[in-house]
Amino acid sequence: QAQLRESGGGSVQAGGSLKLACVASGYDFSSCGMGWHRQAPGKERELVSTITNQGVTYYVDSVKGRFTISRDNALKTVYLQLDNLNSRDTGVYHCAARCPPWIPGPPENVWGQGTRVTVSS
Repeated sequence: QAQLRESGGGSVQAGGSLKLACVASGYDFSSCGMGWHRQAPGKERELVSTITNQGVTYYVDSVKGRFTISRDNALKTVYLQLDNLNSRDTGVYHCAARCPPWIPGPPENVWGQGTRVTVSS
């Protein structure tokens, strides 16, 4: 079965850093794009960053210059490096996959437990 398991969250002071990891299993990871979403209390789920199977990246404006997405296909892992964190980055972070139609992968709209990031000011 396709699975995604997030880790790396924690509590940090404003200006601090964290590195999130999402380990994939059960599908052709290297053929699929990966992304990170987050949700804070009282806010809608937000797409934060994506990386295609070819390494093309996207970042929402609010995190540009502070977050870096990367992937390691050998480890079937996508990372999100969070630098210069602020209180608005607080939330639960989830990863997701987007695969070509001919590649069976995890559904994008089914979320796991995620990993919680808390930034104190």
